[in-house]
Amino acid sequence: MPQNLLDLDLEGLTAWFTELGEKPFRARQVFHWIHQSGVADFAQMTDIAKSLREKLQQHAMVKAPSINYAHVSADGTRKWLFDVGPGGGAAHAEDDSGSSRDQVWRNGVETVFIPEDDRGTLCVSSQVGCALECTFCSTGRQGFNRNLSVAEIIGQLWVAHHSLKIEPNRTTGEMSDRPVTNVVMMGMGEPLANFENVVTALGIMLDDHAYGLSRRRVTVSTSGLVPAMDRLAERCPVALAVSLHAPNDALRDQIVPINRKYPLADLMAACRRYLVHAPRDFITFEYVMLAGVNDQPEHARQLIELTRDVPCKFNLIPFNPFPDSGYEKPRAEAMRVFRQILQDAGQVVTTRKTRGDDIDAACGQLAGKVADKSGRVMKRLHREAA
Repeated sequence: MPQNLLDLDLEGLTAWFTELGEKPFRARQVFHWIHQSGVADFAQMTDIAKSLREKLQQHAMVKAPSINYAHVSADGTRKWLFDVGPGGGAAHAEDDSGSSRDQVWRNGVETVFIPEDDRGTLCVSSQVGCALECTFCSTGRQGFNRNLSVAEIIGQLWVAHHSLKIEPNRTTGEMSDRPVTNVVMMGMGEPLANFENVVTALGIMLDDHAYGLSRRRVTVSTSGLVPAMDRLAERCPVALAVSLHAPNDALRDQIVPINRKYPLADLMAACRRYLVHAPRDFITFEYVMLAGVNDQPEHARQLIELTRDVPCKFNLIPFNPFPDSGYEKPRAEAMRVFRQILQDAGQVVTTRKTRGDDIDAACGQLAGKVADKSGRVMKRLHREAA
C-alpha cells in the first residue's frame, strides 16, 4: 500500500525519505509542494529530480478525504461532508419480508469554514461521530465509529485552504494566499480522545513549511479529558477551549457525562495547569445555553464562583435546535441577563453568532454520516423507550 504523505509531519516525512535513500532536504521540498502549493501529483513537483518523482509515484500518494458535497450558506459559511470510507464493512440486516441483505455503510465527517472581515476560521473534525454523548449535541447522538487518521484531519484543512485560495473574498473581492487564518478543533468528535493523530495534525498546521499558523490561532476544544489536557500542555500547547455547559457537578453529570469521571474540581485544576504552558493567558469556556436548563441567573452566579481562580473568558452559545433534541433555544432576555451578571463580575463574555444554520453548520449541528460501531444509538433509543 502506498504511503499517504498527508499522514506524516515533516519529521515523519524526513524519516520516510531516509528509508528511501533520499536526502532530508527532499522531504522539505515535497512538504512545501503538498501543503503550501496544494499539489498532489508528483509529476507537477518540477524542482524535484525525475527519478525521485517516479519513485514517489510508485511508493507514495497524497490523498485527502473525498468530498461528498459542499454547501454555502446565505451568510457565506461553507460546509463540506467528507467521505472517510467504509464504516464497518457489510452489516447484516433484514428487510420487511424477513429476508437478509447486506448493507454497506459509509462514514462522513463535516467541516465548516466561517468567513469574517478579519479572519477565516475552519472548524475541523477529529472523529467519526463522538463517544462522549453530550445530550445537546447532534454529533453525539449519532454514535461513534472511529478516530480519524492524520491524513483525514489535515486533509480537511488541505482541501479547504487550497480550494478557497482560488476564490475571491466575499467582502473585499480580493484573492488571498491565506484564506484560513484560524483553525478550531471543534467539529465532530472529542479531539483529545484521538490524541496522537490530533497532535501530529496540529504540528503540521503550525509548521512554517506547511501552513504556518500561530499557536494562538489554533484552538483545541475538549469536554474535559483531564489527563489528555496535561499531555497536550507538554506536547503541543495551543489555545484551549473547554466545553463547560454547566456550573455544578449535578447538572454537568447529566448533560456532559464525562464529568462523572473528571468532575469540575479536577477540570478547573487542569485548566490552571494548562495556563502555565498556553500561548494565551486565559481559557475559553464554551457554554451552550439551554432554555430552562442552564440559563438561569443562579447558574451565572455559580459560574463566577466556579471559575474564580481560572483566568478565562466565556463564549455563550445559544442552543441550535435539531430534530428530537429535547432542548429549546433560550430566550433573548435570558441570555442578556445571564451575560450581564457575568460582565458585572468583571468577566469577559462573548456571544457566539449563529452562522450557517440554514445548512446545519451551526455549533452542535454537525452530524455527518456515522455507522455506529459503539452501539450507543441503540442503547439510547432503548433507554428513551423504557
